[in-house]
Amino acid sequence: MPLSRTARFGNASVSLALPAGIFALLALMVLPVPAMLLDIFFVLNIAISIAVLMVALNARRPLDFSSFPSVLLFATLLRLALNVASTRVVLVHGHEGGAAAGHVIESFAAFLVGGNFAVGLFVFAILMIINMIVITKGAGRVSEVSARFVLDALPGKQMAIDADIAAGLVTADEARERRREVTVEADFYGSMDGASKFVKGDAVAALLILGVNIVAGFAIGMISHDLTAAEAGEAYVTLAVGDALVAQVPALLLSIAAAAIVTRVSDTRDLTGQIGGQFADPRGWLPVALILGAVGVVPAMPQAIFLPAAAVAAGIWWTLKQRAAAPEPVPEVIDDTPPDHIALADVADSTLVTLELGYGIVGLVDAAQGAPLITRITGIRKQLSRDLGFVLPQFRIRDSLDLAAQDYAVMMGGVSIARGSVRPGKLLAIDAGDVRAGPGGYGGLTGEPTRDPSFDCPALWIAPGARDHAVAEGFLVVDPASVIATHANQALLAEAHQLLGPDEVREWVDGLKARAPALVEAVYPDPLPLAALTRTLRALMADGIGLSHPQPLFTSLALAMQKTTDFDAVIDAVRADMAQRLVARIAAPGEPLKVVTLDAGLESAILGGMIDPATGQPLIEPDCGGMIVREAARIADEQGGPIALIVQPPARRALTALLKVRSPRCLVLSIAELPAAQPIAVVGVIGAPEEAPPLAPPRHEEIAA
Repeated sequence: MPLSRTARFGNASVSLALPAGIFALLALMVLPVPAMLLDIFFVLNIAISIAVLMVALNARRPLDFSSFPSVLLFATLLRLALNVASTRVVLVHGHEGGAAAGHVIESFAAFLVGGNFAVGLFVFAILMIINMIVITKGAGRVSEVSARFVLDALPGKQMAIDADIAAGLVTADEARERRREVTVEADFYGSMDGASKFVKGDAVAALLILGVNIVAGFAIGMISHDLTAAEAGEAYVTLAVGDALVAQVPALLLSIAAAAIVTRVSDTRDLTGQIGGQFADPRGWLPVALILGAVGVVPAMPQAIFLPAAAVAAGIWWTLKQRAAAPEPVPEVIDDTPPDHIALADVADSTLVTLELGYGIVGLVDAAQGAPLITRITGIRKQLSRDLGFVLPQFRIRDSLDLAAQDYAVMMGGVSIARGSVRPGKLLAIDAGDVRAGPGGYGGLTGEPTRDPSFDCPALWIAPGARDHAVAEGFLVVDPASVIATHANQALLAEAHQLLGPDEVREWVDGLKARAPALVEAVYPDPLPLAALTRTLRALMADGIGLSHPQPLFTSLALAMQKTTDFDAVIDAVRADMAQRLVARIAAPGEPLKVVTLDAGLESAILGGMIDPATGQPLIEPDCGGMIVREAARIADEQGGPIALIVQPPARRALTALLKVRSPRCLVLSIAELPAAQPIAVVGVIGAPEEAPPLAPPRHEEIAA
């Protein structure tokens, strides 16, 4: 308990320090102050100004000194209070001699200007010009522009944070912290725009106070103390100039601090390190040495100054050049692990996604060659994260002696999900259907025939010099790094649900909870705990429903959980509720959905056949399944694009498992998943007798029946 009381007393003392200081400054303006106390406050004013300048110079970014506008206000108030107090002392006791106004004012009046008030006036005028015209005016303009730009960029920054949350790139806590920083930044630059007026007003006040002190000093000395004009000037004007210089030096320091803050660029280093790092380029110092040396050899120039300066610049150039050429020191790592010790990290690979390369294509990740593959892999990771709605784990790229020299493999959890081969130093010309027919095939273009690994289109490996010819013939030309990256993108997109784990789901839910807490509480953690929610979301992703728009997905999930807790029934209900998103994958808005149906007899045979006791789904015989796959692929080829196979709900899962890999351009939908407003066009019936006449496109109601 005593410790708690002490802590509370300490906190209360700190909170009362600022109000007490302000009242002390007000008292300083009103009450008479002894010369000794005035000296103490003058020294304190100079010390505070130096401390503020040092903090401003050592700040790594402007927001590291976010209290600067308030500090500037209080420092200005302190200086004005001292001006009032010192004016009173000078005018009341100035006739008694310089020591009557305090040793600080006397020292500035005697030492800095040699006791000559005319010199002091000129020095004060020069300091005023530097402070007002150069530093304060420039800092004020920078503050105005910075405040305007920061406020204009505020909505864009807020939307960028919302987009990152929606994409799952940041957590709710990180987004909250970023929003706080954006708000603090806007408040800071807005305050700095006004605080710069304090500095300018203080400089004007110092000039007016000096004028008042000079006029009043002459009047009081000549009228009240019967001094001559020369004696009054010697007594009062000298002290008034010393008083003005004592106040002007801290004002100049604070003006420099304000200018340093508003002109800062955020960096991990302080201002000294930032400037020093940017001046560490040896290329800038050699011209300095040469120019100084050339000026130094001119007969009329002071060679004793220019030539040593040229030598110093040349020495800096040589030192920086040697430092840049020296290799980076590699710290020696002392491994005290016993040689027979084996750790889990030595035998386990925690990387979920790995891209393995044959030794012949390792150059695609070589930094000396620009590392084109790393750039593209980073790009597809970002794009997949946006499309899928959660942050994909880091990819690992390594060479493998198990692969042929020009082969690559995409591994997920140690299992290969895609393999291919590229030709380094060549380009892949892909025939996407736009190549004009010509003599010799492929528009007269020659190369090594192959297939595009991503979309199975005919292609040729050609020399780089044939790029323009291939483009002119209608080929899509890509480099080997793009071939690998695109193939990896398609493979990961097909198996994206395997990348979703409990940690990703928790982060995804936290991002949604920040915007819709009641919606999340309706589903998670009751009735769906983390493990069950992960399983459900993985199943939905496997069916083509991404997580990039979490709110409508969670709404559908909440509605489905109110009807049933059966896993398969929940998936079917969510799919039916989000049918438009499924259809949008293969049909543009307003365009008819190209659908294929199963012959009634074939569908009845599938539903009436054997049932898998583990899943309760129909088992499709191999011959029947092969026929369905071939017919679906044929119809898709005839239509030149993806199609939808419409089946009864009990048969959807079995047919989805059959066609997902073997005929990926065929999307399987149940009748319940067809959007009511979606126009359709029946383009085929699988399993219909060959002699049957063509069917007229039925209406949506007829299919549903």
